[in-house]
Amino acid sequence: MSFMKLKAISTPLTVINFINNNNRKSGRWWQSLHRTMLRGVLGKTFRLVGYTIQYGCIAHCAFEYVGGVVMCSGPSMEPTIQNSDIVFAENLSRHFYGIQRGDIVIAKSPSDPKSNICKRVIGLEGDKILTSSPSDFFKSHNYVPTGHVWLEGDNLQNSTDSRYYGPIPYGLIRGRIFFKIWPLSDFGFLRDSPNGHRFSDD
Repeated sequence: MSFMKLKAISTPLTVINFINNNNRKSGRWWQSLHRTMLRGVLGKTFRLVGYTIQYGCIAHCAFEYVGGVVMCSGPSMEPTIQNSDIVFAENLSRHFYGIQRGDIVIAKSPSDPKSNICKRVIGLEGDKILTSSPSDFFKSHNYVPTGHVWLEGDNLQNSTDSRYYGPIPYGLIRGRIFFKIWPLSDFGFLRDSPNGHRFSDD
C-alpha cells in the first residue's frame, strides 16, 4: 500500500520534471531564436547604414566635383534664365580654372555665405571693366584683381552683382551652368549675354 502511494506521488513529480525540462529547453530555444533575430536585424541595420554612408559619399563627391541639377530663382538672369528654370551645372571647370568670360556661374554670395547667386562672368583677373549703375547714368572703369572675377546679371536693371559688392574671389564659384533642362520649350544650351561684354582697352 505504501509502495502504491509512493508510486502515485512519483508520477506527478516525473510529469512536473518533464514539463520543467521542456520549459527550460523551450526557454533556451526561444532565447536562441531572439538572439539570432537580433543579430540579423542589427546586421541588416549596420549594412544599410554602411551603404547609406557609402552612397552618400559618392553622391557628395559627384555633386561637388562633377555637377548636378539646379533650380534657379529670381529675376537677375532674365531673359536667359527665368525664375524656376531647371538647369545643369558642372563643377569641373572651376576646379581646373576653366571659367571663361561669358560663362554663367553659381557662386557663394559674398554678402550671405549661406545663399548662392547665379550670375554671368564679365571679367577675369586683370581685366578692365566698363561698368554702369543700374540707371545707366554713371559709368566707370574697374580692374579685376588677381584671384577674382567680375559678375553681373543679364537683367542689369534688377540684379545685385559686382557693381554693388565689387569683384568676388574665384574660390566662391561653385559651378558653371551651361544647359537648360526645364522648361522643355527652352531645352538646350544657354544663350549668350543679351548685353554684350563691357570690356575696355583704354
